[in-house]
Amino acid sequence: MNTEFQATAIEPDSAAVFTIANSLWEICEKRSRQNNFNISECYKGVDQFIREIMRIANLFENWACHHVNFDEFDEVWAYYLGDNFGKSCLTVLPLNCLMEFGEADCLRVALHLRLPVMLDDKLPIPVDVTAPNPVTGAGFREFRIQTVRNSLDDGDVVPFVADDDPFDEEFGERYFGLYGVDEDEKLEHIADRKTYREVLNLVQKLTPGIEFPCKPTFASNPPNPSP
Repeated sequence: MNTEFQATAIEPDSAAVFTIANSLWEICEKRSRQNNFNISECYKGVDQFIREIMRIANLFENWACHHVNFDEFDEVWAYYLGDNFGKSCLTVLPLNCLMEFGEADCLRVALHLRLPVMLDDKLPIPVDVTAPNPVTGAGFREFRIQTVRNSLDDGDVVPFVADDDPFDEEFGERYFGLYGVDEDEKLEHIADRKTYREVLNLVQKLTPGIEFPCKPTFASNPPNPSP
């Protein structure tokens, strides 16, 4: 982990707040020119638009200090946000709706940024972890714990993954599925549990000595740069 970042990992970092706001300002200015969008008219003045940007920057930085595992983050926090926050934010909300940005959007942006968000029973965070079976010659080569949701339309079970909206109203609450993986990498559903702790306790009873993380974080590939 970068030591420059480590010094400001817990308390909100004013440098990060600045780079978040600047990143959002720059992409909004660019998109407004490309689309002939009048920022001043939409936000009843550029000064109010700047206040919204600063509100978002402070809100996200405070949220991240409570929910991001910085020990698993290898970039310089302020630089990374400066390069990526604005584009990710406008992926979550359109330019004319930044006044609606709230804590739920903090999670949406964090997932889009592929930040190592810590598991929290109160937040719908996607989890997908696999551990080898320590029992030699067993039918399952490994076990997998994955977040899933039920479609409210037809009741189908659907994996809840990184690119999904964590607050999609077409699906029920996320829960955790336990699967066995055979030598052909085929999955066999074993059980479902409401929390990660419950499904972890189950797999440890089934296969003593298996090594799953006690509290996994969401992590995936970084977002692809976009214009």
